Amino acid sequence: MIVALRMTVSILKLRIGSFVALAALIGILTGGPALGPLEAMVFAVAVLGASGAAGAFNQYLERDSDRFMRRTRNRPFAKGTLKAGAIWPVTFTALLAASLLMAYSVGGTLASVLVFSGAATYGLVYTVWLKKRTVWNVVIGGAAGSFAVLAGAAAAAAPTEPVIGPIPVVLATVLFLWTPPHFWSLAAARSEDYRDARVPMLPVVTEPGFWGPTIFSHVAALVALSFLPLLLGMGPVYGLFAAAGGLPFLRASWRLMRRPDRHLAMATFRASLLQFALLALGVILDEGVRWAF
Repeated sequence: MIVALRMTVSILKLRIGSFVALAALIGILTGGPALGPLEAMVFAVAVLGASGAAGAFNQYLERDSDRFMRRTRNRPFAKGTLKAGAIWPVTFTALLAASLLMAYSVGGTLASVLVFSGAATYGLVYTVWLKKRTVWNVVIGGAAGSFAVLAGAAAAAAPTEPVIGPIPVVLATVLFLWTPPHFWSLAAARSEDYRDARVPMLPVVTEPGFWGPTIFSHVAALVALSFLPLLLGMGPVYGLFAAAGGLPFLRASWRLMRRPDRHLAMATFRASLLQFALLALGVILDEGVRWAF
């Protein structure tokens, strides 16, 4: 049972999926009052399922290249625990279809289309088209998470309000800018893995004098942009958490730019996780304070 559970978590990439579902929740909370708690939970689960289907499709297609990376060589398809076969793409497609139906049932047409767009961006555009063809793969692939924020906002929008308001758009842009430095810092720490798998990540194919400032500029832009919702109606609780997550991420990326090494690259990667988690928590608590008072 435990082995099967771990395998499911690995195949569906549920660690990444949980972040995508959290992004959808951010969109719901800032998008409007149309969804109640139960509906919001159903929609977040739908986004988790769609993300899981895309992640599984990614892992299935990359089973050969995953064998060359220490981080991924023990995945079920790469290791050979699960054998390749038509049943898997069919199963993943069925999961995606069920997730989209669930999203549609509580969020409507636009929200479900945006959920599909996020899954397709990661499962098809990023995995099939971009990942091994361009150094900017994760820049465009980063749109997958942004779609989750917009989908949540579309699902929660009040009938009398704009379909997607300015705050979710800003937060979706923050997430779009967040994805590249998150993955680039990981690639900087584990460049041999990506080089062996022939994935042209920015820190693998360019010099530190280029990728260091590129990571820092992305982080500086997203941190600055993360404070814009304060001018659009978000409260001080959100601002406090945006600062608590954003400033350490900015500091870590500055140190990495000044001294590019594996230790600082991993510190930047961890700081990116903290920044996203605290930003999301800030949205949740800020909305909770509004509801309470």
